[in-house]
Amino acid sequence: MTRYVIRRLLLLVPVLVGISMVTFAMLRLIPGDPARIMLGEHATEEAIERFRESAGLNDPIPVQYWRYLQRIAKGDWGRSIARRELVTTELAQRLPATLELSVGAMIVACVVGISAGIVSAYKQNSAFDLVTMIGALVGVSMPVFWLGLLLSYFFGFKLHWLPPSARLTVGIELKTIAEAYNIQLSGQIGAAVMAVLNFLSNLYVFDSIVTANPDALIDSIKHLILPSIALGTIPMSIIARMTRSSLLEVLGMDYIRTARAKGQHERVVLMTHAMKNAFLPIITVIGLQFGGLLAGAILTETIFSWPGMGRLVVERILARDYPTVQGAVLVIALLFVFLNLLVDISYAYLDPRIRYE
Repeated sequence: MTRYVIRRLLLLVPVLVGISMVTFAMLRLIPGDPARIMLGEHATEEAIERFRESAGLNDPIPVQYWRYLQRIAKGDWGRSIARRELVTTELAQRLPATLELSVGAMIVACVVGISAGIVSAYKQNSAFDLVTMIGALVGVSMPVFWLGLLLSYFFGFKLHWLPPSARLTVGIELKTIAEAYNIQLSGQIGAAVMAVLNFLSNLYVFDSIVTANPDALIDSIKHLILPSIALGTIPMSIIARMTRSSLLEVLGMDYIRTARAKGQHERVVLMTHAMKNAFLPIITVIGLQFGGLLAGAILTETIFSWPGMGRLVVERILARDYPTVQGAVLVIALLFVFLNLLVDISYAYLDPRIRYE
């Protein structure tokens, strides 16, 4: 197992290099001059030329890419062209919002999808099975932006049950972990710890639990419900269909009939014997869908004014902010690869017959 994990981590290097190369090239193929966009249409040619020279945009693209790789290797992700802020700082501020939204969407998808798939498989060809599969088909087919607009309009503006946008209601105070516990650290290690605490504090649900703030907890969960449902509908439908098909295949096995012949309770047969063996393909789908949520939250974050990575990428693509977009794509790629690695590792624990050595 250890050698397998090391091999996968080593393969991460060429994967990230390839992704960075494609991203670097595609950004520069987009029409528009970042210098002219940043300085405005009334900027003089001299000012635009000075900006391009200072940002290194006049160098050949291979030279720019090599310089970019050298900085990345040293841990320097560059500065945003739009705000002149460190890319790592911007990503650390926006990534928690996307993680929180993706986790919320995946919880909705797994709870509803797996439950519906189990009942549909157990009651095959029943009215519930038919309704569930039709619902799954509609869920897969419905565009995220359309569902998000419907949810925001009916539950947010018409019924006023849930907030239609943002992460927290104006006026709700949410202290950081460091502020709540009066944590003040100095030095390099202290700065690193403070950075981690600030990152965790941007996970509003987690922060409100740690700082014992029930008002902020309830409010942040309310704001999370609608975008989580909108983003989690497609993976929920896919998980439900996969759970049903995988469980139906297992329920027809000989050992299931043997367990039933021994007089074991149907719930024990279903949950202990069947689900354990049917769960491998479901785990694969969950891992892939979760990685897809991280990369595909752009529309959801835009509709619900959610300040995450998706909105950041859209804003910075329009501003031709190359360093920020490249950094965001690399972070999403890293998370996607690590999620797939965790899924592969989980196979060995779910099925002892699987070995990676």
